[in-house]
Amino acid sequence: MPASDLSPRRFVLRGLSLALLMATFFSLWSPSLDDFNRLKARWQWPDWGAAADAPAPAFDATPAAAVPVRIGLVAGHWGNDAGAVCPNGTTEVEINLRVATLVQEELTTAGYQVDILQEFDPRLQNYQAAALVSIHSDSCEYRGDDASGYKIARAASAYDSNLANRLLLCLRDRYGQATGLDYHPNTITPDMSEYHAFGEVSPSTPAVIIEIGFMNLDYNLLTRHPDVVARGIASGILCYVRNENIESSP
Repeated sequence: MPASDLSPRRFVLRGLSLALLMATFFSLWSPSLDDFNRLKARWQWPDWGAAADAPAPAFDATPAAAVPVRIGLVAGHWGNDAGAVCPNGTTEVEINLRVATLVQEELTTAGYQVDILQEFDPRLQNYQAAALVSIHSDSCEYRGDDASGYKIARAASAYDSNLANRLLLCLRDRYGQATGLDYHPNTITPDMSEYHAFGEVSPSTPAVIIEIGFMNLDYNLLTRHPDVVARGIASGILCYVRNENIESSP
C-alpha cells in the first residue's frame, strides 16, 4: 500500500465522507417509536429493562384453535319417565339413551361437540347449535304387520324452514340406507310435529324429532343392533352439517 494512503489527511477525509453519508440517510428515514417496537417484536429483541441474558420470548405462530361445531341430542324421556314399556320390561328410555350415546361417540370422533340432553333439560331453553335431534322409539304394542319403520318431523314454525327441511331429508335418506327400514310418515302424530323442544330451543337452531323404529316389529334392530341405528342418525347429521348430497328423492 502506498504511504500516501495512510496519511492523516486521508483518514480525516474518509471520516468526513462517511459522516456526511450517514447524515443524509437518517434525514431521509427517521424511524418512529412504533417502527422500533415493531422491529423489536419481529426480531424478538430482549426488553431493555430486563436482564441482558434473559431469553427472548418465543414466537407463537400456531393459529387459534377452531371452535367445534355443536350438535344437540335429546335422549327421549330421559330424566322424565320410562316412555313406552314392553311386556319383557324393556323401556323406551333405555333404547333412546343407548342410541344417543353411540351417536355422540361417532360425532365426537368426527370432531364435533355433542351434548346429550334430557327430555326437559333446562339447557333446552334458547339452546343454540348447528342441529338438534330428539331420539325416540315407537310403541311396543302390536299394531299390524305394517307397524315397522321410522318417521321424522321438524318444527312447523322453524326460523329457517329450508335448513330444518334439509336436516329432515338428510336424516331420512341416511337413516333409511343404514337400517333398511321404510319411512313411515303416515303415523306422525301432533306429539311429534308439535314437540315441546321445538318451542324451547333458539329459533336459529334447526330441530327435528325422529322415531327410530317400533319396539314391536323392529325390536331386534333397536335392542341388538343399536350401533346400526346410531350410525344412521350420525350419518344423517353429518350429511346436514357437511352439506352432502341427498340421493333419495323427497
